[in-house]
Amino acid sequence: MDTPHALDRGRKAFGRQAWAEAFTALSRAEREGQLEPEDLERLARVAYLTGRDEASADAWSRAHQAYLHREEVARAAGCAFWLGFQLVGQGDRARGGGWIARARRLVDQADLDCVERGFLRLPEGLRFLAEGEPEAARAAFDEAAAIGVRFEDPDLVALGRLGRGQALVRLGDVEGGVSLLDEAMAAADAGDLSPIVVGIVYCAVVETCGEIFDVARAREWTAALSDWCDAHPELVPYRGQCLVRRSQILQLDGAWMDAAREARRACERLAGPPAEPAAGAAFYQRGELHRLRGEFEEAAEAYGEARTWGRRPQPGLALLNLARGREQAASEQIRRALEETRDRDARAALLPAFVEIELAAGDVGAAADAAAELSEIAGAFGAAALEAAAAAARGAVRLADEDPRAALGELRTSWRIWEQIGAPYEVARVRILMALVRRELGDEDAARSELEAAERTFDRLGAAPDVARVESLARRREPGVPFGLSPRELEVLRHVAAGKTNRAIGETLSISERTVERHVSNIFHKLHVSTRTAAAAWAYEHDLV
Repeated sequence: MDTPHALDRGRKAFGRQAWAEAFTALSRAEREGQLEPEDLERLARVAYLTGRDEASADAWSRAHQAYLHREEVARAAGCAFWLGFQLVGQGDRARGGGWIARARRLVDQADLDCVERGFLRLPEGLRFLAEGEPEAARAAFDEAAAIGVRFEDPDLVALGRLGRGQALVRLGDVEGGVSLLDEAMAAADAGDLSPIVVGIVYCAVVETCGEIFDVARAREWTAALSDWCDAHPELVPYRGQCLVRRSQILQLDGAWMDAAREARRACERLAGPPAEPAAGAAFYQRGELHRLRGEFEEAAEAYGEARTWGRRPQPGLALLNLARGREQAASEQIRRALEETRDRDARAALLPAFVEIELAAGDVGAAADAAAELSEIAGAFGAAALEAAAAAARGAVRLADEDPRAALGELRTSWRIWEQIGAPYEVARVRILMALVRRELGDEDAARSELEAAERTFDRLGAAPDVARVESLARRREPGVPFGLSPRELEVLRHVAAGKTNRAIGETLSISERTVERHVSNIFHKLHVSTRTAAAAWAYEHDLV
């Protein structure tokens, strides 16, 4: 392969978005001859897209120097910007900030009116967002978008409008902000943007939808991001973040095994090498799934990894302590997390757990204040998932205040919204509260029905702690049951005495075979027997069959 042929192949592969092929050909051409600065830019981009971060940084640096040698200052500044932007995104803020500062100095010293000046407003807007100054961020992003329009640069226009949308959301104009996010996504879907910018837009929009609890959009754009990644199997950046979001959506949909698989893949991909800061979100998501399934040691380990990667493991860690019966530790952790959080979106993610933990700890007043704040935020956002969480929080507080009729109305609202969203675990959690309300109102049959429905869902999902809680609530209502057997255990025992296998019992009761095995083990322990025959004999002896 001679150099001109390699260069031609590399350029054509770049145009087809065959990035691995483009990297191989352009690298060959670079080794055998001097690439033009434009080709070095292409090499930098395909190296980044295929996960070769060091090679990408080297190519950006050499393209920058080559443009300076040709006295094309604006394009040299553009290369410095993208190198800095890439480094900051990978967590190397010192080096990245240095390259962005170099780009700004070049543009300012030459007093250039150029598109690169607009790109340099983007890091300023992001910094303002991070520092809690959304108005200043909006101004920076507006200026960037205006420069993009003037120079007819679709990448800059999309990134400017994306940033403005995020700033509007932070300012409370959720509708206006989401409209701009959708506009940026439309540009990405239409193929108007460069691949690196497409990835940035997808990830930012999906992230923002998650922050504002817009489940419908999060589902839609996560699917779009997944499709885009699947269409480009050579792609390395963004794929890890895509897996995290896919895991969260699958968890919400009740596909926990699939969610766990995607979370594990995200941890493996994002923890590197090369490692990415988003690994913290991946490990936190993995911890959440372990906690919900009762795998507490694994959950604690995953939360610890999340902290190592810079992701605060709350509210998951506090809820883990609550599940372990450590109410005081859970209360201290969730209170501290809320005290340290000023951002409204982040507080909304903590408040449902705060209500649950404080009610368990007996501080109904603190829970009521948190439920009121959550309701206020939900009203501002207008997001269905947040409204459902707020209604459930209000219902739980009213139940604790011994106002079951008011609680039932709130819980029905929450149940209806979660059903419409398609979130089976959340529906089942609300059913438990509704069962407790029904008991307070003296309707034991309705309470039992709610508990049985919740248990079926928890059993299907593998939510072992919640299954145990339902069984405990059912057993607590029937103190006369012999030897402390729960109603479900009595049902299983009757079927054991009838000679049915665990699989047959599971099919009859609509529970998994593994759950039947656990019930049989509990029965043996409580009755002090070691065989199914002995358990059956006990059941006949006590007239249970």
